[in-house]
Amino acid sequence: MSGNNLVLPIVLWGRTAPTHCISSLLVMDDFSTIITGCHDGQICLWDMTPELEICPRAMLFGHTASITCLSKASACSDKQYIVSASESGEMCLWDVNDGRCIEFTKLACAHTGIQFYQFTISTEREARLLCNGHYPEILVVDATSLEVLYSLVSKISPDWISSMSIIRSHRTQEDTVVAVSVTGILKVWIITAEVSRMQDLDPVFEEESKPIYCQGCQSISFCTFTQSSLLVVCSKYWRVFDAGDYSLLCSVSSDSDQAWTGGEFIAADKVIIWTEDGCSYIYKLPASCLPASEHFRSDVGKTKEGSIPPLVYSIADRSDKQLLICPPVTRFFFGRREPLHKLLIQGDSAGRLSLWSIPDTSPLQPLSTAVSSTISLQEAFDKLTPVSAGIIDQLSALPGKEGPIKVTASVYIPSQGRLVCGREDGSIILVPATQTAIVQLLQGEHMLRRGWPPHRTLRGHRNKVTCVLYPYQISPRYDQRSLVSGGVDFSVIVWDIFTGEMKHIFCVHGGEITQLIVPPENCSTRVQHCVCSVASDHSVGLLSLRERKCIMLASRHLFPIQVIKWRPADDYLVVGCSDGSVYVWQMDTGENSGNLPKYSHNALVVQAMKTNLTDPDMHVLFFDVEAVIIQLLTEEAQRPSPTLVSPETLQKSQAGADKGGSFLANKIFKQVKETMKETIKEHLLDEDEEEEEEMRRREEKSKSLSLLEYNLTMDTAKLFMSCLHAWGLNEQLDGICLERLGMLRPHCPISFGLISRGGHMSLMLPTFKESLLRQLSLATGLKLTLTDIVGKGTYGVSRAVTTQHLLSVISLANTLMGMTNATFVGEHMKKAPVRPPRPGGTPETPRRTLAAPPQPSNPALQAQIKQGNYKRGGGKYPLALPVVFPDCVCVCVLAGWSQLAAMHCVMLPDLLGLDKFRPPLLEMLARRWQDRCLEVREAAQALLLAELRRIGQSGRKDTIDLWAPYLPQYVDTVSSRKYLTLFYI
Repeated sequence: MSGNNLVLPIVLWGRTAPTHCISSLLVMDDFSTIITGCHDGQICLWDMTPELEICPRAMLFGHTASITCLSKASACSDKQYIVSASESGEMCLWDVNDGRCIEFTKLACAHTGIQFYQFTISTEREARLLCNGHYPEILVVDATSLEVLYSLVSKISPDWISSMSIIRSHRTQEDTVVAVSVTGILKVWIITAEVSRMQDLDPVFEEESKPIYCQGCQSISFCTFTQSSLLVVCSKYWRVFDAGDYSLLCSVSSDSDQAWTGGEFIAADKVIIWTEDGCSYIYKLPASCLPASEHFRSDVGKTKEGSIPPLVYSIADRSDKQLLICPPVTRFFFGRREPLHKLLIQGDSAGRLSLWSIPDTSPLQPLSTAVSSTISLQEAFDKLTPVSAGIIDQLSALPGKEGPIKVTASVYIPSQGRLVCGREDGSIILVPATQTAIVQLLQGEHMLRRGWPPHRTLRGHRNKVTCVLYPYQISPRYDQRSLVSGGVDFSVIVWDIFTGEMKHIFCVHGGEITQLIVPPENCSTRVQHCVCSVASDHSVGLLSLRERKCIMLASRHLFPIQVIKWRPADDYLVVGCSDGSVYVWQMDTGENSGNLPKYSHNALVVQAMKTNLTDPDMHVLFFDVEAVIIQLLTEEAQRPSPTLVSPETLQKSQAGADKGGSFLANKIFKQVKETMKETIKEHLLDEDEEEEEEMRRREEKSKSLSLLEYNLTMDTAKLFMSCLHAWGLNEQLDGICLERLGMLRPHCPISFGLISRGGHMSLMLPTFKESLLRQLSLATGLKLTLTDIVGKGTYGVSRAVTTQHLLSVISLANTLMGMTNATFVGEHMKKAPVRPPRPGGTPETPRRTLAAPPQPSNPALQAQIKQGNYKRGGGKYPLALPVVFPDCVCVCVLAGWSQLAAMHCVMLPDLLGLDKFRPPLLEMLARRWQDRCLEVREAAQALLLAELRRIGQSGRKDTIDLWAPYLPQYVDTVSSRKYLTLFYI
């Protein structure tokens, strides 16, 4: 799923919200988005309204360790970028609007704080990130490339920097960086435009180093109201210093049971300080700290320790808070432009955000402020109507229980199209993946079927299934029939995946099974037929599936096992534990075997994910558009012609197929098929002959899981196209899609995702539709409902999402248009027992009248579509492929795909309206201009040309101006100017 493939994720979250133990948070300058990072490495985007209502929108995946800090990475409002850092040294640059990862890097040091800094050189603005952490300097990083430019280094007493602040000078061109080291020494660096131009390893040394005796500094902040004070907060006291000579103005000790964790100026004479247990207190500063007062600096040098300024009021009393597994994170933000809120925001280990709006006026007496807004991820999930679906909810509902049985482990088998789900009650469900996804996402006849789709239940574990493994999928040396599962009942069970029979139970561990691992290819022959099991009692076992016995059990580890490594050449198994200890175990000796080729290019992959080990599985469906197209065309090439079937015609069609770029997959497919056949033959020869005959007899007697006949490729395309189509914009086309093309309408807006650089991924939370409804209602001035945005709402999310979706739907529609009668209408849905329909229909599936006969909606328009052009406003918009209707195929099916491609290519902006439509990104389309897949390439070219015509001459000129710094410089400036002029005219 990596590389340049066009891959679209769709996520089924289920009813349980992901764990989100908040470790850091940030509010964007426009106060419309809150970003939270968690200890598990995910980042959550929350939308916030001017009325301070909060709704989670998306979750970003890519970090492998706890998020330590977040910072904005741009100052302009049109490009809202943030940067995140983790404990493992990872840094990522994200686009807040759509969750794309713009850039990422990994350093050998971990950051604990990042400050955004922008300055002007001549007329250009440069952006920098100043980073401090577990290293003895401050790194200056380019905010666009994440490249380390230079560092601020200490000559005197170098040590880790606890916290820092940037003091902007409005009078001179010199800005100051003030930092406090872990030993309580204040450091000062001067940054000018000349220094900022420095590159490589030229260090900048400090201008001043002064001990202020603030060990364990938690935060340092500069007063922007007076431009003359610094607030330094330590765990047991907080102090105010003069920003001119760093002399002490005020010092306040905490109570014995409180530990301060941060603070900020909220006015010229007030500070807010928060504690480790989530309480916050606002203090009014004494006159000696205020430059406007005649008593300013009157107590310098004689300030008494413990002189407490008057308490104005407290916020978030600890008595109101539930028991939390780690301290909450508290931050203060104030709006620099509308809305000018002063917000105290707190995030805790339960994934809850709480907001308090701080009033400007001071009350006459100390009081507590009520929370302005609060919500957790789980509360947001619970409010959803309809509820967020899981992958097999229709097969897991129990009478009398609120929610379905949770899926706790799963594996997808692409070669069979099956999804294997282990559940919390110990059962394992085998189900066709596309069919169960259609049930969860789309409306149709299947909603009236009992026990749909056909499935098999395996029962053997006495409690929760913790892991499932299909070894043959990883290496063909294993038996194709074997499925392995582990549970909290300490057992590992081997199943026959075709018959559902339990073949063997291993009970060698003294704790729940946490992992099942396949050994590498070059291990000994005996080990090659084993799986490695890891348990919570700190033991590791090698379980032989062929001999059905444990050949090695390593159980002397004192701490939990974190990693398993292999040394096949030395016959060693290496175990790493959480305390840093490493154990080396001898495996069974024997001969080595060679490697076998491994092919994986699947149209659909179902990946189980969880943000925390305690969570149930959520499932992401990854659709590889190029793979879907290749499989569709391969099956089309292998299908005999209905008119002339003879050796001569078969040879001709095969030769023609080999000429086309996409039909090259036919040869690859055959090679893979032959390789797999040979592998299976070799494997069967290794097996005992008696066992082979016995298994053959069992397979003949057994009933296959596939109780219905269906085409996996067409089912995948049906599911994908039904989710991508912009429903509700053209009723007649929708009717053709339903009745003639066999597509299905989604129940509710689909939670799509976006894969960006380095495999980083953003997934829409099921609550995104609430934010989208509110946003579109404000833009249009209409009261929209959920049904108004089903299908078409996704095209109002972000420009990157629009680009990916339009490329996918147009390229697939053009592919299906070129096939013989490519319709998804099939007979297999009618073979299952039908539940009698309820009178009046169900709320989910209201009675629908049949669509009108599939005649072209507009004869003139249809004629233009057949010619490959569509006129709008006097301009011509070429379709992605010219359409030719042969006499031997159903004209209405091809016309349906043609209309669908035309609508998404050229008509979508007008039908949606610009206030709802996020146009495609020209740079993403340009990158696909020479895509290796012909169908994707032609879709990108058609879409790019349509978008260039839509934006007009002024839009094209703006694009040229934007791209000019990145375009090659031609020697002949006159020719270059002519070329650019032709581009936007």
